[in-house]
Amino acid sequence: MQTHEIRKRFLDHFVTAGHAEVPSASVILDDPNLLFVNAGMVQFVPYFLGQQKPPWDRATSVQKCIRTPDIDEVGITTRHNTFFQMAGNFSFGDYFKKGAIEFAWTLLTNPQDQGGYGFDPEKLWATVYLDDDEAITLWQEVAGLPLERIQRRGMADNYWSMGIPGPCGPSSEIYVDRGPEYGVDGGPEANEDRYIEIWNLVFMQNERGEGTGKSDFEILGPLPRQNIDTGMGVERVACLLQGVDNVYETDLMRPVIDLVAGIAPRGYGVGNHADDVRYRIIADHSRTAAIIIGDGVSPGNDGRGYVLRRLLRRVIRSAKLLGIDTPIVGDLMASVRDSMAPSYPELATDFDRINRIAVAEETAFNRTLASGSRLFDDAANATKASGASVLSGTDAFTLHDTYGFPIELTLEMAAETGLTVDEEGFRGLMAEQRQRAKADAAARKHAHADLSAYRELVDAGPTEFTGFDELTSEATILGIFVDGKRVPVVAHDAGISAERVELVLDRTPLYAESGGQIADVGAITGTGSSGAARAAVTDVQKIAKTLFVHRVTVESGEFVEGDTVVAAVDPTWRHGATQGHSGTHMVHAALRQVLGPNAVQAGSLNRPGYLRFDFNWQGALSDAQREQIEVVTNEAVQADYAVNTMYTKLEKAKAMGAMALFGEAYPEDVRLVEIGGPFSLELCGGTHVHNSAQIGPVTLLGESSVGSGVRRVEAYVGLDSFKYLAKERALLAGLASSLKVPSDEVPARVANLVERLRVAEKELDRSRLANARAAAANAAAGAELVGRVRVVAQRMAGGVSAGDLRSLVGDVKGKLGSEPGVVALVADPVEGSDAVPYVVAVNPAAQDLGFSANDLVKVLGATLHGRGGGKADLAQGSGSGAAHVDAALSALLAEIAKG
Repeated sequence: MQTHEIRKRFLDHFVTAGHAEVPSASVILDDPNLLFVNAGMVQFVPYFLGQQKPPWDRATSVQKCIRTPDIDEVGITTRHNTFFQMAGNFSFGDYFKKGAIEFAWTLLTNPQDQGGYGFDPEKLWATVYLDDDEAITLWQEVAGLPLERIQRRGMADNYWSMGIPGPCGPSSEIYVDRGPEYGVDGGPEANEDRYIEIWNLVFMQNERGEGTGKSDFEILGPLPRQNIDTGMGVERVACLLQGVDNVYETDLMRPVIDLVAGIAPRGYGVGNHADDVRYRIIADHSRTAAIIIGDGVSPGNDGRGYVLRRLLRRVIRSAKLLGIDTPIVGDLMASVRDSMAPSYPELATDFDRINRIAVAEETAFNRTLASGSRLFDDAANATKASGASVLSGTDAFTLHDTYGFPIELTLEMAAETGLTVDEEGFRGLMAEQRQRAKADAAARKHAHADLSAYRELVDAGPTEFTGFDELTSEATILGIFVDGKRVPVVAHDAGISAERVELVLDRTPLYAESGGQIADVGAITGTGSSGAARAAVTDVQKIAKTLFVHRVTVESGEFVEGDTVVAAVDPTWRHGATQGHSGTHMVHAALRQVLGPNAVQAGSLNRPGYLRFDFNWQGALSDAQREQIEVVTNEAVQADYAVNTMYTKLEKAKAMGAMALFGEAYPEDVRLVEIGGPFSLELCGGTHVHNSAQIGPVTLLGESSVGSGVRRVEAYVGLDSFKYLAKERALLAGLASSLKVPSDEVPARVANLVERLRVAEKELDRSRLANARAAAANAAAGAELVGRVRVVAQRMAGGVSAGDLRSLVGDVKGKLGSEPGVVALVADPVEGSDAVPYVVAVNPAAQDLGFSANDLVKVLGATLHGRGGGKADLAQGSGSGAAHVDAALSALLAEIAKG
């Protein structure tokens, strides 16, 4: 049975049983504890926590999941993937244990011609929590499972929580016995290679407190209602139903392995375990990378971007270790698309962008590997020069951590040069790094915000937003909160500071921050029993995406729950905000017109008079492209396009060509903002101008990189744009006046002056070096005999660079002839720097007497608070503090005198 059929049967089974089919959420959700969605229930957490009222009593989904804590273990075991599909059914206060067991058992054991999976009931086992006698009874009564195939296990295996305070409960896991050829008898407790877990039924009934780990927390009490959360591993079920040994042999992953095997000089499954692991890494990480890019992530140096970069680099390095030297990532992405698109069609429709980002990372990493190879050569040569045969763990770690150079390649190249690697030292440094990362992650991980105080208002229904049609609205105060606690009244003279008071109204014209648009500011006024009251609104945020919460400073009077008030938007603020937001749409449309459809949105921010827009693109824009984007934008402004909004179904909006933000979850009914017909059509819930001319001039401030494959443009709009241009005009006029040329000749005159300055600086450098050479020649003539060697130890004035210093040392050493000689030159800091470079050279005759430049340079460094090193004939370093130069040279002479 193909994997797509397994997914379909699961969803059909539960939809027939009255479950709402919920599409998979993006692997990126706004959750402070999650880098990626790692379980099927994550998108339902607000319902389990009671923060939102679920729109259905029961639901089902097949969720895209990514787990990355043990990336280094992927491929070594054959059961785990970084990306997997979790099929689940969920009950929100509806059915409980009996229903969950019935639904799972019938789907697993019903014959395939009746829509089931057709598992042999005699092969199925169940585990339950230690004291869950109810679950044991139900397995016997509902499924007819004999007691000897039901095992009790502890909290580590059969008690579920999110690892933080929140819902929890006992679980029951379903296992399939693969037979004696896979291990010993005795059920899951005896062998989890033979007995494969395929489905976990969580009976979510309690609330847990603080604690760490899977078992050291307190059970606070029962939840308001009992819920069901289950998860069936689609890949594991596919492995069993397709009769293959492991998840890498299934129909969704084997095509990638076969593709690589057709290119690599060494095959898969021919007895080389290390090579098999590399094949599995490529198969696993390729599809995970495609999914992550598809949901809007680009490679970067932190967070999700770093995980993506690491996955792609492991793919590339594994291919190289298999002997593949040609680019391969593009072919891998195409293979993933072909196998996964029936379930995830966006992998096909968005393939050009996914492929472009992945291939660009391959190109960049190949350059890194080239640099790493040179660095390895330096480290290997230094190791051999010291007489050692083991490359240090520190060198290996530096290559891996700083330059992204894989340890496997380090081991292989070291063997080719006759060296081994201190793997124990490397592993120790890696372990320290992982511990730091885990500590950092633990410090950031926290419980979901306690929104219980707002729960009654959230359940009562959404705030009515009136701001599309009016700037002033009469409203009723539904709730007053101070420091997150609900209070009946708040007064100006209560001594409560700003930002601690929140007012919740039944309706409001004030926009809550979302979609890149910051919140409106304004005021809430009332005439209660105590007289006039006024509060300045400084921020508006959404709770549970439906409830508008106004953060206010009470300036006079008092507000009482139930009062009638008037909420008003600052009209000047709103006008500027609409200019910024509509301007963002215009810039987005211009970018796509100039650069093409691959320039898709990756984030935005707009506020009155200003916008910034992030988009997926490789490489900086040219001056011509930036100019053209600005021209296209302002031509659309001048065209005075009408701005129209409409509400429609999500699928219809997409069919119309509406732009949607990658990774964003949209409801079934969406709002479309259309500017100039086909010029701009986007899904958007923000506020906008009525006609494009109201945006005013748009001036691009610049374009920059904000991560690998992501660029950012910034712009002023409206009056802020005019002020910026006026300032630029004044600056140009000032330059023209100073240079005594017309404004249009300023760029040429400035370029001429810069060139003349560059020529003068080069001449000055030549003069400085000539003076230094003359000084060095005089120094060679006056070389001092110290012990058995002639020594030149001199301070070089005039800002000589480290590069010049090496050249001068060579000149002086050559003038000393064949007699034993040592040259040490220390340069004064160049202007604007405290760095003191120094170089030591020792000729062959002095080396025969036991002198080494590598040793002597450390003598200088000890006094100059610097570091340095090199070889026996030449070494260099850099320290600080020009005041210590003479003392350092004296220390060097004293050291030479000892020899």
